[in-house]
Amino acid sequence: MRKADLIGKISEKTGIPKVDVLVTLETMFKEVKATLANGENLYIRGFGSFIIKKRAAKIGRNIKKNIAVSIPEHFIPAFKPAKEFVQEVKTSPNIKEAPPIKDDGED
Repeated sequence: MRKADLIGKISEKTGIPKVDVLVTLETMFKEVKATLANGENLYIRGFGSFIIKKRAAKIGRNIKKNIAVSIPEHFIPAFKPAKEFVQEVKTSPNIKEAPPIKDDGED
């Protein structure tokens, strides 16, 4: 499912015009990004948590040049699903195997 499909489903189920749903979703995404960029975690009860994880400094390798590269300590965004969310997915009869991940560069 893509963002456009999600917008269509929400619009269908709520009766809200697609344009308004799009603006709402985009605003939510911006707020999640801004919250994490400010160093705060975002908790949504029953859904999950958008958190910041700390990656320790380490030494990586550039295989082509065969040299060691220092990778500094940094922070990355992560999502931790709520127990209810995990349980719902785990017990869903519709899931038979993991779907393939398609990445065509679109967000």
